[in-house]
Amino acid sequence: MDAQQIHINPKEQKLHMDPLLIGLPGMALILIAFVLDDFHKLSVDSKSSMMMNIAGAGLLTVYAYIIMSIPFIILNLVWFFFAAYKLYDSVKDGKSK
Repeated sequence: MDAQQIHINPKEQKLHMDPLLIGLPGMALILIAFVLDDFHKLSVDSKSSMMMNIAGAGLLTVYAYIIMSIPFIILNLVWFFFAAYKLYDSVKDGKSK
């Protein structure tokens, strides 16, 4: 294999890195909400936690679509809609913190 065969085109590399700019913040939001709940710093029923889950799942859905990962598209869409419904329900009932 010569150097030409293993050379990565910078344009192709950029295309492969761009989805991470969407996926990593989405992952961070969901993990932060999880860790804060686990250490009892933020309740899963709080508006902040629900909004972090909605934003994180939304970003991860876009990321999963870009990389065409059907299982993760489904997982994150379900996560997004459950979190959005939970937020809607808590605001409707006046239960949000």
